[in-house]
Amino acid sequence: MQKIFDIVDSWFIAMAPVTDFLWSFPTNLEWYSGIPVIGNFPFAIILLVGMGIFFTWKTRGVQFRFFKAGMKSLTKKKKGDVGVSPLASFLLSTAMRVGPGNLTGVTGAVAVGGPGAIFWMWISALFGMASSFIEATLSQIFKEKDGDEYVGGLPYYGQKLLGNKKGVGVLLAVAFIAYAMSSIPIQTFHVFTATGKAVETLTGAETNRTSPLYYVIAVILIVGIAGVVFGGIKRVTAITDKMVPVMAVIYGGIILILVILNIQYFPSFMQAIVIGAFKPQAVFGGGFGVVLSQGIKRGLLSNEAGQGTITMSAAVAEQDHPCSQGFIQAIGVFLDTIVICTLTGYVVCGAHLWDNAAYDWEALKSSTIDVFLQSTQALVPGTAGDSIVAFIVCICYALFAFTTLLGLVSFAVIAGTRITKSAKCTNLVRALGSLIFVPIGVLCVLSGQELDNLWNVTDFINIALVFVNAPVILIGAKYVYAALKDYSRTGGERFVSSEIGVENEVWSKFSIH
Repeated sequence: MQKIFDIVDSWFIAMAPVTDFLWSFPTNLEWYSGIPVIGNFPFAIILLVGMGIFFTWKTRGVQFRFFKAGMKSLTKKKKGDVGVSPLASFLLSTAMRVGPGNLTGVTGAVAVGGPGAIFWMWISALFGMASSFIEATLSQIFKEKDGDEYVGGLPYYGQKLLGNKKGVGVLLAVAFIAYAMSSIPIQTFHVFTATGKAVETLTGAETNRTSPLYYVIAVILIVGIAGVVFGGIKRVTAITDKMVPVMAVIYGGIILILVILNIQYFPSFMQAIVIGAFKPQAVFGGGFGVVLSQGIKRGLLSNEAGQGTITMSAAVAEQDHPCSQGFIQAIGVFLDTIVICTLTGYVVCGAHLWDNAAYDWEALKSSTIDVFLQSTQALVPGTAGDSIVAFIVCICYALFAFTTLLGLVSFAVIAGTRITKSAKCTNLVRALGSLIFVPIGVLCVLSGQELDNLWNVTDFINIALVFVNAPVILIGAKYVYAALKDYSRTGGERFVSSEIGVENEVWSKFSIH
């Protein structure tokens, strides 16, 4: 068995150069890197930020102009028997967005690139909101009915926009399922890491991967995920409707308390972010390009704007107009990065562990969760609050990972309906996620796999999905522009897709929606 684990670990390690190449190309070419300013920007970052800027310009800042309309649409009651409410859809997408990336992603970005990475997270999010609006609206325009549920997302609008060839839809569905399944082990790892840290904080006794605790976690996790996802999307949203607001409020509340208690650091926090964005400190071992790359890359991992991975949640909502759900998904990016990631960044930057003699920064920075926990404790030194804060953060971290697992399996199921809407296919994907890949993630933990190696796969599949989704939404954006004009003209009244040149039974004049 150990030989198998070693082979898997070697494969994870082998992904590192491929991932680095995709994220850094063509800055790794001497002629390109020598170009002033532009030479610092990898193609992936130019694509992501450039796409967000382009969509912001074409829609005249839709993410800002319709922010209030999106907030209002969140409270809209569900009218029919098909699909879920806009709020349930939003909370489902938040279950995917607000995950361990909000802790480890931000902490890792700061640890490698310094405080300036947060600035580039903000930039990617503000423009990424427009990209999220485009892909979410496309998901609504091209969604389909499957019994009493709506299905859609990248495989659906991708098929329609790329010649309406069934094979294209199947290929995109398989690609997304591969993405989701490959992401499951790292989220499983996060559940164990966070729970183990919580128990250590509570008991003071160190836990290891061979302890009975880890086997108990394994059983609860596998049974819990399977029990929820086999109940269908409505059971999943029933869980996320309750868990997401609670964990977001608890995490946001505890970090906000730390912010208020250390408000004196706010001026230096803002200064470090702005200055560090363009003139990073030497202690972080990289220049401007490293800071920018870390900010954009980890921002993408957190809010997933333009990646196509949140599009399934947009499709399942019942709406009168596709743009309404687009506005809501843009708000999701804002909440994830501008609010929650910033709170995390404030804690890490405020603690300033990298130049604190009490900490061995070089040894500490290799574990992002330890950096974050040590940062929280540094902001409440010498008090009983140290352990309380660390315990609450660890529990939230575990819940973030759990809801992300629910989202990954559920979205893979929705993608699978593009292959066939048969119950056998649906249950096969559910079983693949909850009964095969979650256990694989468990085995990765128990066998001693390292998180850094798993990150190699995560970074690879994130950028791979971007290269798939970005061209598709650029092609389909014309339909979103037309839908946005329709929304502005009608005030968001019942949408008819034929008005913008799309034939879809869901949005026909005679459909009950």
